[in-house]
Amino acid sequence: AAIRTEQADGVGVITIDRPHALNALNTAVMHEVVAAALAFDADPTVGAIVLTGSDRAFAAGADIGELAQIDADRIARDTPFADWDRLLALRVPLIAAVRGYALGGGCEIAMLCDLIVAGESAKFGLPELTLGVIPGIGGTQRLVRAVGKATAMDLILTGRMMTSAEALRSGLVARFVADDDVVATAREMGTTIARRSGPAVSAAKDSVNRAFESGLAEGLAFEREQFASLFALPDRAEGMAAFLEKREPRFRDSAL
Repeated sequence: AAIRTEQADGVGVITIDRPHALNALNTAVMHEVVAAALAFDADPTVGAIVLTGSDRAFAAGADIGELAQIDADRIARDTPFADWDRLLALRVPLIAAVRGYALGGGCEIAMLCDLIVAGESAKFGLPELTLGVIPGIGGTQRLVRAVGKATAMDLILTGRMMTSAEALRSGLVARFVADDDVVATAREMGTTIARRSGPAVSAAKDSVNRAFESGLAEGLAFEREQFASLFALPDRAEGMAAFLEKREPRFRDSAL
């Protein structure tokens, strides 16, 4: 197996486990990560998923040995990275916990997650031009949306690495913590989310993502539709009653 999984406190944790290859992403890693994420997503006792690697590397890129064997016809025909897109349909939030290298495909998979928690050793980059190609798992699109055109052009065209401190300032990273605290912080965030109403979490996640895929008017309409739909659910009544009664809510549709 190329991954390890565990579950506790409403959070499923997926750890990429190819230490000899700095967690380089091959087809097996893709299929195993996606299958584990979908299984956690289908479990009502899971309210968030954490994806992480080792202390040396979240994932140091795609497996170049595997990529070097693929010709142009197969790339066009098979779209070998397409399975990663299945993570976009997850019901629950996906949190990347990054230490060490998150380069190339590793950076792209981190950006595909809903949130990134980075340790002081984390380094992000898209050095695909050094291989004579460009990012192919959404890197050119997601990095621009996260950090803006100027920084995205700099990283992609020069291939330089961005430190976690710069990634935080640039808006790529949600939280910057000590390396030893990265996975624990991501787990704590996941447990906090798992206590919320599941339908409200999904609606919030989908609404934020919609902001990147539509104009303002369409995005506002989508948010309004999601907001109104939650008023029909028992969790909305419980949340507001708990607030008025000055107590913690007991959501029916939460993982915890």
